[in-house]
Amino acid sequence: MTATQPVTGLRPAVPAGAVIATRPRPVPPPAARAPRARLPRLLAGLGGGRTAGLGEHERRHGPLPLPGRPPGRGRGRSRGPERLIDLVEAAGLTGRGGAGFPAGRKMRSVAAGPGRKAVIANGAEGEPASRKDRLLLTRLPHLVLDGITLAARAVGADEAYLCVHRSDGALLDLLDHAVGERRAAGLDPVPIRVTGIPGRYVSSEQSSIVQYLNGGPGKPTFAPPRPHERGVSGKPTLVHNAETLAHLALIARHGDRWFRGAGLPSAPGTMLVTVGGAVARPGVYEIEMGTPAGQVIMLAGGPAEPLQALLAGGYFGAWLPVEAAWTTPMTHAGLKAAGGALGAGILIALPAASCPIAETARVVRYLAEESAGQCGPCVSGLPALAGALAGLAFSGGRDRGVDDIAALVPLIERRGACRHPDGVAQLVRSLLTAFPADAHWHQWQGTCGGVRRAPLLPLPGEEERDWEWG
Repeated sequence: MTATQPVTGLRPAVPAGAVIATRPRPVPPPAARAPRARLPRLLAGLGGGRTAGLGEHERRHGPLPLPGRPPGRGRGRSRGPERLIDLVEAAGLTGRGGAGFPAGRKMRSVAAGPGRKAVIANGAEGEPASRKDRLLLTRLPHLVLDGITLAARAVGADEAYLCVHRSDGALLDLLDHAVGERRAAGLDPVPIRVTGIPGRYVSSEQSSIVQYLNGGPGKPTFAPPRPHERGVSGKPTLVHNAETLAHLALIARHGDRWFRGAGLPSAPGTMLVTVGGAVARPGVYEIEMGTPAGQVIMLAGGPAEPLQALLAGGYFGAWLPVEAAWTTPMTHAGLKAAGGALGAGILIALPAASCPIAETARVVRYLAEESAGQCGPCVSGLPALAGALAGLAFSGGRDRGVDDIAALVPLIERRGACRHPDGVAQLVRSLLTAFPADAHWHQWQGTCGGVRRAPLLPLPGEEERDWEWG
């Protein structure tokens, strides 16, 4: 990237002794190399704007590969249900819901538990910036349903659930129809129950889902025990993201070597990324793990206007200056090293003309309102942080300045009953790290012109742009 240049123009007087960092003038990022041509995998056959029925699904992917049938070129050694766990471990599949935990290890820990088990497919995207799981469930539901059935057989489950937000009546109806197709065909030895859960942000966390299925409120619970130890009806419970289960269904068909034919040795396979913000074609794209973030932006048509930063990982993720983010590989390790997060696979391009302080203040206010309200950091800390950020963004920090906001963050993180306050703290910490010039400008000189732009970061209930599926 080119060297940064100071902003010119008249400025109000600055208090004596104050140090103001000048805001860089963002420039369009460089062109990225063309993507490698071995995709799509998950999104193969996507098109026409319609849901793939069971017949179309089986014509493309073949019949359901129940455990014990040879899956392509895989290296699994056991011949029973554990064969799939061997394959998933050898493939190196990690969870695609945000945490990135090894999927096979989680399956093995559940399978080793006592008695019968349960499986939950988490298709409830609490993250407002993500669209990938809904895309899979509305267009390719049988790939996810295959994964549920295969996982249930592998871990010895006698209960299986597919959970989405209960407010999405159209999706619930669609999934009920897909499950009915499979029931008529005698496909699923363990019946899959499509279940609507509350639409709150925290309700899609795995312990929240377990508590709701057990008859309680859809709020996170204190750990331990964790779901893999004691979950639905007290059984060891496997909770996998919808995308993770779709990958599992393909690994069962094609084997671990096939899965490792894409991505990096340390981060194999492909992933779905939701790209939004100031790009020409916002939408969901399938990429190889390790693809540079800038190349993903170019897959979405490139910047629609000059950029200053990328939000990586969604609202529990982190802001990264565009020049630092552009060549960063889309892996958990790569983004963490750059100060960001992969999360559930989200990239939002922030244009130069938008105000990062105002955008983050809107999201933090939403997250504060969406908390479980069961511990001090959520009840008191998040509202205080939201108020301080709003003051800095819209009234020049007259009440609390940058140092006050920075002091609030460590009082919130690692003190909550769940990870909700930690995720908010991470987002705010990254804001102060990525945009020190903007923060001090607001504190000493008042609001910037960017606060008058239409909001960029999506929140529930707001009008959405048209999306591409790539």
